[in-house]
Amino acid sequence: MTSISPTPLPRRALVSAAFALGAATILPTAAVSPARAATGLRAPRGHDDFPAPEITDCAGWGARAASESVVLLAARPERIIVHHTATANVTDYSMERAHELARATQSYHMDLQGWIDTGQHFTVSRGAFILEGRHHSLTALNAGNRMVRAAHCIGQNSLAIGIENEGIYMTEEPPEAQFYALADLCAHICRQYDLPTSEIYGHRDFNSTACPGDTLYAMLPMLRDEVAKRLC
Repeated sequence: MTSISPTPLPRRALVSAAFALGAATILPTAAVSPARAATGLRAPRGHDDFPAPEITDCAGWGARAASESVVLLAARPERIIVHHTATANVTDYSMERAHELARATQSYHMDLQGWIDTGQHFTVSRGAFILEGRHHSLTALNAGNRMVRAAHCIGQNSLAIGIENEGIYMTEEPPEAQFYALADLCAHICRQYDLPTSEIYGHRDFNSTACPGDTLYAMLPMLRDEVAKRLC
């Protein structure tokens, strides 16, 4: 299998300096699947028509251990921030491609950016597969009362859930299946953390960047509407 490398993005060059201080717990770096989540975590909730989406945890896509212990903050996130990976708009929509993307992204973030782990909490592939990014993000989401400190948006890493969407969306729209998978994930996050749909933003709302692309950014009102339908 050919390795892929996400295109370096200037917007990420300073993220390592963006972590905010807050009450936190240091977690071990091993991946934790929902099935092995600690006793007492509430089960993911779902609307009858829009159940909780399937999310592949770090172990499922073959993540490396983080280089340092991941920090679990004693607070819920305040918002969701949507990103694009600025990688090629591939037509390989397979699960294998999604897992390859997750591994390549983690290697880029750790080996080239110098971060302790994948920067974002979750990733949505062009084939509509949803994957955990930073270790323990999925367990925290399923608990619904804490979040993992990440590295996806300067000034927001202790406040916002970051979602990467595979592809570059300056002029093209994401595949329909990918967009609706993003809506499913955002709805699940809003449901678990009691977030209003108005708290779904694009990266450029907080940092000087083209992310998540002109086209995807213009689709955020539609995304909020789709999420609202899932929460009714």
